[in-house]
Amino acid sequence: MRHNSAGRRLGRTTSHRIAMFRNMVTSFLQHEKITTTDAKAKELRSIAEKMITLGKRGDLHATRQAAAYIRDKKVVTKLFTEIAPRYTERPGGYTRIIKLGIRPGDNAPVSVLELVEAEMKPKKAAAKPAKAPKAAKAAPVAAAAAEEAPVAEAPVAEAPAAEETTEA
Repeated sequence: MRHNSAGRRLGRTTSHRIAMFRNMVTSFLQHEKITTTDAKAKELRSIAEKMITLGKRGDLHATRQAAAYIRDKKVVTKLFTEIAPRYTERPGGYTRIIKLGIRPGDNAPVSVLELVEAEMKPKKAAAKPAKAPKAAKAAPVAAAAAEEAPVAEAPVAEAPAAEETTEA
């Protein structure tokens, strides 16, 4: 039974898997994008988002926790000074996975894990204006369609006239 066994093993020993993900997180935060297999990308996403959350906290303990996992001090500095401030208003979901297809050599599904660049706007609790009746909305649409219809017929009427002149 697989009780309390979350995560993917990826056909590696525990030490190999941890070392691989430490390297991948370091590269991902350094380049802000990484191409890998789907399974690795899905596992890496959770680790990377935890690192960005540590960067958002910004205290000394969070810095030391991130430095214990990320292998390069310059990348830790980049995380806390450049990457984390971009996501101060975002409550999670800092990365996206884009599937690329299959890799030609071994037919493995490949995807790109990248940071989300679009700034999130907080939802406003403003009241929405009252909706107009459906009949009122349908009338302007019908009027717009009626205006477009004669425009579409005009070129059709000119085309037969052009054919008659060529025959004569």
